[in-house]
Amino acid sequence: MDIPKNEFKAAIQAGRQQIGFWCTIDDSLMTEMAAGSGFDWLLIDAEHTAMDPKAVLAHLQAAAPYPAHAMVRPSSLDPAEIKKLLDLGAQSLLIPYVRNAEEAALAAAAVDYAPGGIRGLAGITRAARFGAVDDYPRKARDEICLVVQIETRSALEDLDAILATPGVDAAFVGPADLAASLGHHGNTSHPDVQAACLDAIRRIRAAGKPAGFLTLDVDFLPEAMEAGSCFTAVDVDTAVLRRGTLATAARWKTDPAK
Repeated sequence: MDIPKNEFKAAIQAGRQQIGFWCTIDDSLMTEMAAGSGFDWLLIDAEHTAMDPKAVLAHLQAAAPYPAHAMVRPSSLDPAEIKKLLDLGAQSLLIPYVRNAEEAALAAAAVDYAPGGIRGLAGITRAARFGAVDDYPRKARDEICLVVQIETRSALEDLDAILATPGVDAAFVGPADLAASLGHHGNTSHPDVQAACLDAIRRIRAAGKPAGFLTLDVDFLPEAMEAGSCFTAVDVDTAVLRRGTLATAARWKTDPAK
């Protein structure tokens, strides 16, 4: 058996726009529904949720039958957690809070086997189809997509070196933490924050790397895409649910006759 091809990685390397959706609710049925909704990719978020690797596995299995590609964000730049997620079958990882080239290098080492990296070797894993993939250790890295998240002032200052780090496949601009780092907590729409996001996206693309972005600001989305974001997350499951519940409650509490 050959290793599954990472079609998402191929698409963003070719510059084809991939529309994504953030999955933060730890219910695999929710992820399965999202996977069948027409998105190109999903982000399974283990950073800002209660999900551990075992929970992530259920989400990966739920998404597997569908065309949407499941990317996973670990809780931190932790090689041990990254190793588990890779062994469980994640082929694309979004590493949060990468602040400099040294941390980018650690992320790159964590997703590669020796001699190039420090990923521990295990043969009978879900990633290797329980041993059915021929020569998995030699082929694995080609189909892994390592995305580093740019979300601090220091990351912006060291962006060129981060992007030049061997093994970094793409970079994702995170506006929430970036806004805080720039002194605008909770205000991702501040002109300085939006300008920094657009500049970072352009610099990522100028370096020859795919750029990604997440925003719920539908007016800013076209600007980010025009700047070069080619894997763009456009909504979050909890946000969709909350908008729906608020609208339903407001409708029936204000005018039940409608």
